[in-house]
Amino acid sequence: MQVTVIADGSQQNVTVPLGSTVQETLDAAGVTLGELDRVDPPAYTVLSDGAQVRVVRVREEFQIVQETIPFERQTLRSESLPEGETRLLQTGENGLREVTVRYLYEDDEEISQSTVKVDVIRTPVPEIVMVGSQSTVERLEIPGELVYLDGGNVWLMQGSTVDRSPVLTLGDLDGRIFSLSADGKWLLFTRTSEEEGLINTLWAARIDQTPPLLIDLQVANVVHFADWVPGSTLRVAYSTVEPRSAAPGWQANNDLQLRSFSTSGWVSRPVVVVDANAGGTYGWWGTSFRWSPDGKAMAFARPDGVGLVDFETGEFRRLLETTPLQTFGDWAWVPGVDWSPQADILFAVEHLPLEGAGDPETSPLFGVTAIPLNAGVPLPLVNQTGMFAQPVASPLQPCPEDPGAYQVAYLQAISPRQSDTSRYQLALMDRDGSNRRVLFPQEGAPGLEPQRVFWSPAPMPGKDSHAIAFLYQGDLWMVDTLSGEVQQVTGDGLVTRLDWR
Repeated sequence: MQVTVIADGSQQNVTVPLGSTVQETLDAAGVTLGELDRVDPPAYTVLSDGAQVRVVRVREEFQIVQETIPFERQTLRSESLPEGETRLLQTGENGLREVTVRYLYEDDEEISQSTVKVDVIRTPVPEIVMVGSQSTVERLEIPGELVYLDGGNVWLMQGSTVDRSPVLTLGDLDGRIFSLSADGKWLLFTRTSEEEGLINTLWAARIDQTPPLLIDLQVANVVHFADWVPGSTLRVAYSTVEPRSAAPGWQANNDLQLRSFSTSGWVSRPVVVVDANAGGTYGWWGTSFRWSPDGKAMAFARPDGVGLVDFETGEFRRLLETTPLQTFGDWAWVPGVDWSPQADILFAVEHLPLEGAGDPETSPLFGVTAIPLNAGVPLPLVNQTGMFAQPVASPLQPCPEDPGAYQVAYLQAISPRQSDTSRYQLALMDRDGSNRRVLFPQEGAPGLEPQRVFWSPAPMPGKDSHAIAFLYQGDLWMVDTLSGEVQQVTGDGLVTRLDWR
C-alpha cells in the first residue's frame, strides 16, 4: 500500500506492506524521530492505503537571563523626630536573580516559553525611611535600658524617654518572647514563621552594635516561655509546643531545655532539664517558668498549681495546689508568679473557692498569695484581685527601719467576678499585703489590659523612688510609685511588649 510521509519540509510516498504501523512506515522512509518530536497519527497506529503521516520536529532551548529585583520601601514611624520630618535609615539596594527560560519550537516556529528555574544571586535590601511622629512628651530621666516592641520593630531607650532609637527593624517579631539580657546588650525574641508546621522561631540579637548581630537559635514553636539564664549572657532556657490545626493551635510539651550559643553563630545541642510531659490538668495549654533573681532556682506555674523545678530529677515540686479553672473555651488559665528580690518568697495568683456550695472549678474568685520557701505556709495577701493579677516584686528598697524592704505591684480587676473579660487597675502593696493602693488609672477611666508590668531597675535619677512601666491603650506609660505621678512615654498606639533592665 502507498503512504505519504511529510517531514522536514518535504513529502515522499512510501510503499509498505498492508497492516504496517506509523513507526514501521517511518523506518521504511528513513525518517528518525527525535526525543521530543511528535508524529500524527501516533506511532502505534495501523495505517491503511493512501494514509498520510506528518512528522513535527520539536526542539527546546534554554536561556539564562538576569533580572533586577526592585527593593521595597518601608516607612518607620518614630517619635524621636518631629511630626512630618523624615530621615533615611537604610539605603535601598536592588537585588539580582538569574532566570532560566525554556523556549519550545515546532518545525522551527516558537510556540511557547516558560520559566523553569529562578536563582536569587543577591537579595534586595529595603529602603527604610523614618517618619517623625513626635508627640508632646516630657523628658524623663530613666535608669538602665528599656526596650519596647512597636509595630513589629524594637526600640531602645537609654538615659531618658526622649533618647530612643530603633535597634531591630525586622518587622516580624510576634511578641510571644521578648526578653532583654541583664546587661542590656542582648535581646531574646521570637519571629513569625511562614514555614508550614512552625508557629515561630527563637532568635537572639546583640542590640548594642550597628548593625545588630542576629543569631538563629535553631529552636521553633516557643509560645509560653524563653528567657536568659541568669549570670550567663549567652545561654537561654525555653519550653516548646507542638503545632496543631485545632484551637488553640498547639499542644504543649511542658518541657524545659537549655541552649548555649556564641557570637560566631555556633549553637549548642539542647540540654533537657525537664522532659516533655502531660503537664497536669489542662496541660495541653502549657506551663510557664520564671528564674529566681540569683539563677539558682526556677518556679513553674501551670493550671493546677505553682512550685519549683527540681533540676536533679527534672520533676515539678508543687508548693501551692490550686483548683484548675474551667474556662469553657479553648484556653486555660495559668497563675501569674514572681519571685521576691531575695528569692525567699514566691508570689502567685491563687484560684479561690466560692463561698458556700458550687463547683470550685467555676469559682470567679482569685487572690494574690505569698509562698515562703524557707518555712511557713502560703499566706493570702489580697483577695478578689481577678485572675490576671500578675504580681511583680520590686527591687530591694532598703530603709533604716527595714533593710530588706520591697513592694509588690499587681493588677486589680475592676470587675473581680468577671475578671476574664474585665479591665484592670495597676495597684501596689507592701510585701506583707499592707498599704494597698491603686496607682493607675483612677476610678471611672478605662482600665488596663492584662499584662506583666516592669519595675525600673533602680530608683529614678534624682529621686528616691522607683517607677513602673506598663502598657495602656497601645502606648508605653510610667508611674512614680512614691508620688503617683503618671507620664505617657509613646504616642503612636502600636506598642505591644516591653522589658526594662
